Amino acid sequence: MAARSAPSCHLRLEWVYGYRGHQCRNNLYYTAAKEIVYFVAGVGVVYSPREHRQKFYRGHSDDIISLALHPERVLVATGQVGKEPYICVWDSYTVQTISVLKDVHTHGIACLAFDLDGQRLVSVGLDSKNAVCIWDWKKGKMLSMAPGHTDRIFDISWDLYQPNRLVSCGVKHIKFWSLCGNALTPKRGVFGKTGDLQTILCLACARDELTYSGALNGDIYVWKGINLIRTIQGAHTAGIFSMNSSEEGFATGGRDGCIRLWDLTFKPITVIDLRETDQGYKGLSVRSVCWRGDHILVGTQDSEIFEIVVHERKKPFLIMQGHCEGELWALAIHPTKPLAVTGSDDRSVRIWSLVDHALIARCNMEEPIRCAAVNVDGIHLALGKKDGSLTVLRVRDMTEVVHIKDRKEAIHEIKYSPDGTYLAVGCNDSSVDIYGVAQRYKKIGECVGSLSFITHLDWSSDSRYLQTNDGDGRRLFYRMPGGKEVTNKEEIKGVHWASWTCVSGLEVNGIWPKYSDINDINSVDGNYIGQVLVTADDYGIVKLFRYPCLKKGAKFKKYIGHSAHVTNVRWSHDYQWVISIGGADHSVFQWKFIPERKLKDALHIAPQESLVDSNSDESDSDLSDVPELDSEIEQETQLTYRRQVYKEDLPQLKEQYKEKQKSGTSKRKQRAPENSIRLHFVHGYRGYDCRSNLFYTQIGEIVYHVAAVGVIYNRQQNTQRFYLGHDDDILCLAIHPLKDYVATGQVGRDPSVHIWDTETIKPLSILKGHHQCGVCAVDFSADGKRLASVGIDDGHTVVLWDWKKGEKLSITRGSKDKIFVVKMNPCVPDKLITAGIKHMKFWRRAGGGLIGRKGYVGTLGRNDTMMCAVYGWTEEMAFSGTSTGDVYIWRDVFLVKTVKAHDGPVFSMHALEKGFVTGGKDGMVALWDDSFERCLKTYAIKRAALAPGSKGLLLEDNPSIRAISLGHGHILVGTKNGEILEVDKSGPITLLVQGHMEGEVWGLATHPYLPICATVSDDKTLRIWDLSPSHCMLAVRKLKKGGRCCCFSPDGKALAVGLCDGSFLMANADTLEDLVSFHHRKDIISDIRFSPGSGKYLAVASHDSFIDIYNVMSSKRVGICKGATSYITHIDWDIRGKLLQVNTGAKEQLFFEAPRGKRQTIPSAEVEKIGWASWTSVLGLCCEGIWPVIGEVTDVTASCLSSDKMVLATGDDMGFVKLFRYPAKGKFGKFKRYVAHSAHVTNVRWTYDDSMLVTLGGADMSLMVWTNEMESYREKKPCDSEESDVDSEEDGGYDSDVTRENEMSYTIRALSTNIRPMFGTKPHLQQKEPSVDERQGVVRGSRPPVSRAPPQPEKLQTNNVGKKKRPIEDLVLELVFGYRGRDCRNNVHYLNDGDDIIYHTASIGILHNVATGAQSFYQEHNDDILCLTVNQHPKFINIVATGQVATAPSIHIWDAINKQTLSILRCYHSKGVCSVSFSATGKLLLSVGLDPEHTITIWRWQEGAKIASKAGHNQRIFVAEFRPDSDSQFVSVGVKHVKFWTLAGRALLSKKGLLSALEDARMQTMLAVAFGANNLTFTGTISGDVCVWKDHILCRVVARAHNGPVFAMYTTLRDGLIVTGGKERPSKEGGAVKLWDQELRRCRAFRLETGQATDCVRSVCRGKGKILVGTKNAEIIEVGEKNAACNILVNGHVDGPIWGLATHPSRDFFLSAAEDGTVILWDIADKKMLNKVNLGHAAHTVCYSPEGDMVAIGMKNGEFIILLVSSLKIWGKKRDRRCAIHDIRFSPDSQFLAVGSSENSVDFYDLSLGPTLNRISYCRDIPSFVIQMDFSADSRYLQVSTGCYKRHVYEVPSGRHLMDPAAIDRITWATWTSILGNEVLGIWSRHAEKADVNCACVSHSGISLVTGDDFGMVKLFDFPCPEKFAKHKRFLGHSPHVTNIRFTSGDRHVISAGGDDCSLFVWRCVHTPH
Repeated sequence: MAARSAPSCHLRLEWVYGYRGHQCRNNLYYTAAKEIVYFVAGVGVVYSPREHRQKFYRGHSDDIISLALHPERVLVATGQVGKEPYICVWDSYTVQTISVLKDVHTHGIACLAFDLDGQRLVSVGLDSKNAVCIWDWKKGKMLSMAPGHTDRIFDISWDLYQPNRLVSCGVKHIKFWSLCGNALTPKRGVFGKTGDLQTILCLACARDELTYSGALNGDIYVWKGINLIRTIQGAHTAGIFSMNSSEEGFATGGRDGCIRLWDLTFKPITVIDLRETDQGYKGLSVRSVCWRGDHILVGTQDSEIFEIVVHERKKPFLIMQGHCEGELWALAIHPTKPLAVTGSDDRSVRIWSLVDHALIARCNMEEPIRCAAVNVDGIHLALGKKDGSLTVLRVRDMTEVVHIKDRKEAIHEIKYSPDGTYLAVGCNDSSVDIYGVAQRYKKIGECVGSLSFITHLDWSSDSRYLQTNDGDGRRLFYRMPGGKEVTNKEEIKGVHWASWTCVSGLEVNGIWPKYSDINDINSVDGNYIGQVLVTADDYGIVKLFRYPCLKKGAKFKKYIGHSAHVTNVRWSHDYQWVISIGGADHSVFQWKFIPERKLKDALHIAPQESLVDSNSDESDSDLSDVPELDSEIEQETQLTYRRQVYKEDLPQLKEQYKEKQKSGTSKRKQRAPENSIRLHFVHGYRGYDCRSNLFYTQIGEIVYHVAAVGVIYNRQQNTQRFYLGHDDDILCLAIHPLKDYVATGQVGRDPSVHIWDTETIKPLSILKGHHQCGVCAVDFSADGKRLASVGIDDGHTVVLWDWKKGEKLSITRGSKDKIFVVKMNPCVPDKLITAGIKHMKFWRRAGGGLIGRKGYVGTLGRNDTMMCAVYGWTEEMAFSGTSTGDVYIWRDVFLVKTVKAHDGPVFSMHALEKGFVTGGKDGMVALWDDSFERCLKTYAIKRAALAPGSKGLLLEDNPSIRAISLGHGHILVGTKNGEILEVDKSGPITLLVQGHMEGEVWGLATHPYLPICATVSDDKTLRIWDLSPSHCMLAVRKLKKGGRCCCFSPDGKALAVGLCDGSFLMANADTLEDLVSFHHRKDIISDIRFSPGSGKYLAVASHDSFIDIYNVMSSKRVGICKGATSYITHIDWDIRGKLLQVNTGAKEQLFFEAPRGKRQTIPSAEVEKIGWASWTSVLGLCCEGIWPVIGEVTDVTASCLSSDKMVLATGDDMGFVKLFRYPAKGKFGKFKRYVAHSAHVTNVRWTYDDSMLVTLGGADMSLMVWTNEMESYREKKPCDSEESDVDSEEDGGYDSDVTRENEMSYTIRALSTNIRPMFGTKPHLQQKEPSVDERQGVVRGSRPPVSRAPPQPEKLQTNNVGKKKRPIEDLVLELVFGYRGRDCRNNVHYLNDGDDIIYHTASIGILHNVATGAQSFYQEHNDDILCLTVNQHPKFINIVATGQVATAPSIHIWDAINKQTLSILRCYHSKGVCSVSFSATGKLLLSVGLDPEHTITIWRWQEGAKIASKAGHNQRIFVAEFRPDSDSQFVSVGVKHVKFWTLAGRALLSKKGLLSALEDARMQTMLAVAFGANNLTFTGTISGDVCVWKDHILCRVVARAHNGPVFAMYTTLRDGLIVTGGKERPSKEGGAVKLWDQELRRCRAFRLETGQATDCVRSVCRGKGKILVGTKNAEIIEVGEKNAACNILVNGHVDGPIWGLATHPSRDFFLSAAEDGTVILWDIADKKMLNKVNLGHAAHTVCYSPEGDMVAIGMKNGEFIILLVSSLKIWGKKRDRRCAIHDIRFSPDSQFLAVGSSENSVDFYDLSLGPTLNRISYCRDIPSFVIQMDFSADSRYLQVSTGCYKRHVYEVPSGRHLMDPAAIDRITWATWTSILGNEVLGIWSRHAEKADVNCACVSHSGISLVTGDDFGMVKLFDFPCPEKFAKHKRFLGHSPHVTNIRFTSGDRHVISAGGDDCSLFVWRCVHTPH
């Protein structure tokens, strides 16, 4: 019996021997109090050398592997391993947890570091990505996270001299990080030539961007910025494991056992070689150093801690030692002295003094030691080894007595007999040998009964028997000393065992859990005197049990600290201590035993505080006498709130089913009905499984909940208002201290808590993301700022929220059993209590976690189930009501008193100013004084006390009370039976609201001519309800069985009721007395119906699949309808009373003739024509449309047709009430739907005059009354409803530009592939031909002999011969011609009062000065920018946000003037960010993604915090913008989509735009949005209309605001005027830009004088008197509002790629030719376009003649044109080819023109023959299309690079192929643009598998080379670069594909042309100085 409760004694950790030196570094420090902090196993240790005392931090649940010290040196952060590892920040003085950081890392936490002021902490995980994470540790909040490296990271540190910078190092890398916003961006350290790329083990940061790091080879690497600048070689002779910076300098420690001290500039001060000191030994390796003043702490690999005083460095002081590598198994206790002996796989045996806490002797053996024993006299010590040998030593001086080796396998257990004569030795080969001690250990016996290895041995007290345990779990007995097995159990019965260390046997049965057969308990030891047993297991737990414990699953106390296996545990000789040893953690723990009698003094240490609760649930001390659970509570714990399908799953399911049913839904469906319904009154209150969910609001209304509805009840007017934001059962409700806001929690897969205002009924915040299944308890803090919630997931998670921000502050697992209540402390917002099944816990917040302490009951009470709890008016006092009727009074965590309060459970308590009120199952309300000393008054809830004004009747006296609340002079009481009562202080009771009791409600009937209805339920009652304004229950009658259906007779006098046992009765409708009853069936009666007219017949349908027809007058059965294959669900009569329509569970629709019941078959077309008296059927053609798309997972349970036959109302299993137009033909009809019920809607009925709809909820037991609102009445009050599931099939309109934008697929730069269809082997992979020198046998590098041959000619003709050539060292972006207008919107804005404009192209943001044309650039994006917005708030002036394309794109927020990045937001929008918008205060940023869900995210951009995120729409969203006056409201528009969003806390709520108010309006594709006052929103559509919305309802349409799509709209903040921009053909009255008044009623149009056939405006913005317009044609135009004058600011090519590029031979002009059919002449000096020629065909290449007087242009269609520059007249044109011309070149002497095409040809033309342009010859056998061509300086040769990566040289003009490599080598080229050839082999990069280098150009000086490639990079090389992978500089900015690149004259600039971005970049060349 005793074993049913845990022992009442206790263990306290007193000392730990050991230090973790293996696999850890930098884990040993001095605290501010000069104590030493380190860790071992799962314990943080604070050791005070002065007092020789240890304190322990035990908040971890597994091995600690990392430690960091806060800069103030009091707080410590430690990180652990594990599946869900966490970080604890704790105080080294009090060893209490300050903060817990969790839920981010996996596997473990490898390193930790605090920043300079200690506010932030960085951690590195052990996961595969080695995630780096930055925390605000006080709040427990993660600020940023990034993948760290592909390989292990060993150390990380904050740069203490630069804010927001960190350095990390590890396997073969070092990385320098910067933190901006939520983005952590790394730069890899460049090792360069200064040092070898190798593993860096530790680092320290210093001033001036210097970082010192210790490397694996013993060198110290010094970094400046990210570059390695020098190395200090041989600092150590092997790896440097630790580096510590102090005030005086740096200390380093290495594997060579040396400590080196360095000054602040890293000059050596001194060396201390620990191996040479007294304590040193060979192989000593330093893992950790800490230098403070003149003391140095050193931690070694072998678990020692040394302290060195600098001036006595030869004498290090050893302050801690432990076992080292290898497992620790051996433990023996000295029989007479306080000594313990341990032996380990490190081959050492050590003796520890338990009094002095020190190692007193140590001896090394040859082999690993596995077990040990000391003889009774304490003289001999026997050791069993891993190799099967046995050594006996003298304890005195550790000298060997004897060494025996009889076995080959490890010896695992060894024991001396109690009389000291024998030694038993158990081996892994399953035998036990017996040795005689006196005979010099001669073997005298052997026991061989086991079949498995021996695990434990025990001798009997008389040394005559031995018992063994083996690996199979068998327990055997042997006679000693011979070793014969004892099989007779009787013989053993009386044996008394000298010790008990066996794990199997009757006496220790209880140590095993009830249903387990595992052997994970490694060791036990019994203490006979104290009657306790201690055990050690594989999970690192030491447990105390009572001894003996006979029954399995005994209760225990458990102690954690060891990490993995505890291998052995023993009592000390006098039972003062328990010693336990850890296998993998090599540590020895010494626990002080505190017997029961001393526990009282030690109370302060009893409830031990830790995250892993140490008196864990299993160890409840006294489950012994807990009574059985109360029936009600029992019932409640068995409720499951899990759903097969949650509401959250519906959208996904719909999508799946839609895919399947794509085909059949094409025909135009009818619209939803005009009528709508509004919830009017709900009869019901959820009391059966909820508590304390009923309150008075500020103004005396009553708030509670039922089903999915929050109800506010006005008791004066008897009216209700509803919060309908939930979509499933509400389970709990709490009220804000000011009584105006309410929090409600619901059921769901990811359930939410809504906080809403009882006045406006608007949600203020929605909290979700941290619970599963549902939220069962919530509570506000006393200041109202925080909220606690509890989930019903398996761990009953407790979450603490800052509800206004929607932020989770802390989270923890509450208990494995149900928690009923959570309460926040009224004085301290960081404290709370939870109470539940056998559970009372006191929590306090620690950062991101909560730390719980179990209530300590002691002897006063027992661990009972708590049903309710409240705090008193002081911080310490708490009160809880138990399931046995007591009130427990707690101080701090201790139970101080119990008071008997009720018979049966106390369900509800409420704290008053001066006292308490309680309510219980006994139906009593009791008022108490403030200390629960005496009960002041009790009220019994009885029928007799009901006041006359009650709205109903009490069903029974003393109903179970579930909720109590006080206020306004009354006590408010909620009962289990669903009643709400108000008790006056003087005694009378008023009933306000009631519903059915527990059990499903199915039966519903409305009266034929009165506003009343009847319901019948499984709760065995029949009730009559008044639906008129008095809203009350008129009558109730108890039935002997539950009922499922009911029906009024046509005259309203009789009421028929069908019961669940197959009987039915007819009652008088007024008195409810029986008229008649029948019992013909066995199964449920499911529907019952009187025939129309006189009500002659009664049809009764049952689950037996029959319908019985009775004659009412004669009370006889007259007919039976047979033929249904399944149970009957619905029946309806026709008007004549002759025909019955029947639905069955098998979805059959059958017809029977009455009264005989003959079956009829009626064609479906005819069914409609029959006049039905009622229609409640859910089958048939007339209602095919009511079945939802997801009909497979949900059933339509009920329907009812209004008497005007217009509207069909339905109820279904998902809790939806829907209205359809009747008849609902065709699949998936359109509907309006309403959510209020939670799960099944079991029945729906219209009242006799259609004025109301009554609906019943099955499981929510509520009766809801809805008023029917006709169309006309409804204009005033728009209601929420949703259109049909299947979106309208009508398209939203078509426009080519919209389609292009919608279908745009954005290339991600890093994944880009080649733009030209090249084939063949890339140059860097081809076999290289030997050069001329090599062929002639000249060895490279040796000087060639002086030969008569002329010197090798220059590779390239240079044009500045006299000057000294200066190489180009850098390119700086100076100008960009281009603007991304073709597929982006709203991306041109004014800054600085209109002096500057900001826009973007490719991946750069451009600030462009309107007056001068000067530009500056933001170049931090690494891929194309897609959207741009400017912050309008005066506090954030010139702040710009830009979003880009990428797999994990980022948004940059930057200052437009100085280009500083203020924040980078790494997003989860895959593919890219397509829209950004700032909120009214400028603090929030909204972004929209291109991912398939088109996610919408809100950020607090300054912190980089993501506030909320939600899927936006399944089709493309084009724009989302905040309302200009709001931080919470915004609108998104897109393909057939407009949504109105609200940010509530962290949740995004959306409403679809409602078209219903306007006739014939259809949802079009919406393209732009603008805003007006009074919640007006304007959206521009694809058809040119502008829709005007009030709230979310369409109120008018501005038809044809533009003739084409309205792409852009802009709201001017200062005067509210709106600018729209669209796609139009210019005409007299129309214009593509219009300026409107605030209401969009009048407008003024502006024409853009661009000369285009249609203007397509993509962006508009309005400044002072000016409108800024961006067009699809890449122009940016400024329009004056007064004079409508247009000024074009920016030009560009409309469409790319720009293939052709030519620079003028002498001036700073250049030409570009593009696919859009234009050639443009640009002026670099004036920064503008000079001229533009439209060719009508796509141009592909362009070239100047040598004098610059002619231009040749090659076209895509094979034609080429020669223009004269002066007049732009055509000099000649010719078309000899059908395919594109790829390059065209004048020869340097101006005589020839070479034309290369994709027909694998080069044609030569002689220009001296005049403009006839006859081809004189062409080059033969070109293997592929021509890419580039270059003439030689003498015009005699042409080099051609081709599409198969081959370069050919031809003679001019003959076209002969030149094959001789020597001849080719001697040619001097006039230009070099080839990407092929040995001279440029180095330009091909390693990463070009799919992508190519597209273009190259050598400078005029002949020594620099620039290239452009498919990754969008421009690179600068030296020329020539014949070595592979040559060094280069790279310049980013272009989108994928740089198509062409050229130097301008004099090498002043480089021009690069973009493929995808249609932009031209002008880079200034920076030459190296002379």
